[in-house]
Amino acid sequence: MFTKLELEKYARTLWWGLSTARTGQFKPGEFVLVRFDLDALPLAETLFDLIIEKGLVPVPRMNLSPNMEVSFYGKGSQEQISAVPAGDAEFTGNLAGLISLIAPASLTHLKGVDPSKIGRAAVARKFLRDIMEQREISGDFGWSLCAWPTKAMADASGLSLDEYAEQIRKACFLADDDPAATWARVFEDAQEVKAWLNGMEIKNLRIESEHTDLIVDPGQDRRWLGVSGHNIPSFEIFLSPDWRGTEGVYFADQPSFRSGNLVRGVRLEFKEGRVVRSEAEEGADFVAKQLGMDEGACRLGEFSLTDRRFSRIDAFMANTLFDENFGGEHGNCHVAVGASYADTYAGDQRELDAAKKAELGFNESALHWDLVNTEKKTVTAELKNGKKVVIYDDGEFKY
Repeated sequence: MFTKLELEKYARTLWWGLSTARTGQFKPGEFVLVRFDLDALPLAETLFDLIIEKGLVPVPRMNLSPNMEVSFYGKGSQEQISAVPAGDAEFTGNLAGLISLIAPASLTHLKGVDPSKIGRAAVARKFLRDIMEQREISGDFGWSLCAWPTKAMADASGLSLDEYAEQIRKACFLADDDPAATWARVFEDAQEVKAWLNGMEIKNLRIESEHTDLIVDPGQDRRWLGVSGHNIPSFEIFLSPDWRGTEGVYFADQPSFRSGNLVRGVRLEFKEGRVVRSEAEEGADFVAKQLGMDEGACRLGEFSLTDRRFSRIDAFMANTLFDENFGGEHGNCHVAVGASYADTYAGDQRELDAAKKAELGFNESALHWDLVNTEKKTVTAELKNGKKVVIYDDGEFKY
């Protein structure tokens, strides 16, 4: 699907993403975890070689196969699925980087598994994510991820495998002579948008489309982030709001695959920051169980907008990495229920402990689930001085 040259370009693009995402400089001999699904082995091998060239130590780890996941979550006892191997915390605490290559061989194999068991496994391992988050704040760790085309994703999206690969090729600029240089230019354009948004004193945001009317409180001491190298591709501009100020209705017209389940037409009604009613055209029971995973699962962790002028993605990809960055005719907005991103705190990251997070309304959860709206929409910012400004309309930022 990809030539040797395209594989090398993809690997160099991921290196740009990783080195951009990490605020500290890499040092020779540091460890970089390469986590991959089996189908992505050609890219994993190319990336392994590049990391060796950079003087770092690649640590390859293959994800569980679909059969392994069915066995683990289906047959595993609560003790088994909650167990964390000795040494994982020490290993995570010494990582300098992580690159994940997403290439699922199946999207539906976990459909018959109790989602609460998947949730318990995520909760048990959340402390590892917390370790990485703290290392990222100190500049000692960075991460990036990408997708590799598989038949499972192509079939779920309604594309042929070649069409799916072409979407990846377009979205990641792999046909360009130097994709990393193209990404650097997108990065600079996004910097301009973020500076414009961060210069506003926004009291709240109102998102209006045919089926959505939602109020979001950006929160105190927040900053807009995006195009940071963390995701390849990524065109979104986002923040983690104060979950307590979420009111109204949000509708995700784009389908979503999660834990083997397909959901369509998710409608969430928020009151005083929490989802008080959820509906779905398909997968309603699964949605309800996800929202009940833990105390923070029914609260908002992220609000995001994508400018259609940045993104070349114009097809449903059955993969959140691409779908949350959909450009298409009207761009997109998405919200995530569950965990917030601590790096959207505008102050000194080192002071953002659990108490400070709670004070500022940063949400805590083992869940982080992106739900995408691609309808034509208007986003209006009410400023603290009472003025109202349209910041986004029909797929474009109005800066």
